[in-house]
Amino acid sequence: MLPRAIRLSEETMEAVGDAAKQRGFTSASAFIRYAVEQELAGRREELTGAEERLIGKIERVEREQLRLVRMLLALFAYLDTLTKTLLTCVPEPQSDAKVQAVALAKERYDRLLKSAGRAMAGESKLTMHELVADVEG
Repeated sequence: MLPRAIRLSEETMEAVGDAAKQRGFTSASAFIRYAVEQELAGRREELTGAEERLIGKIERVEREQLRLVRMLLALFAYLDTLTKTLLTCVPEPQSDAKVQAVALAKERYDRLLKSAGRAMAGESKLTMHELVADVEG
């Protein structure tokens, strides 16, 4: 053990000496070493508690993320089924009316995207703009 020097006021040194005698320590230095070790051990326990709380929070976030992913997959499955049903049940237009039907469908599609964009806010709106850009590009 290397010797170290610390500066304490007279009052504090007297209190340390009295506490060392009352608690049965051989010297004030032994009491100071014990107090420092106890304080360091207490800090480690506090850190361990903080780590455990952090792990718990991370696990809750992971569970919530998994739940959201499952909801998103269910939404995609629902949309896929709805799309297949519509495509199966809606008849194709006559060949002479096809050009006009396609033009009207594009107009309805643009209105649908604009309506969906107005209903969305924040990051959802940005995502919708990216999707529209991908479709148009």
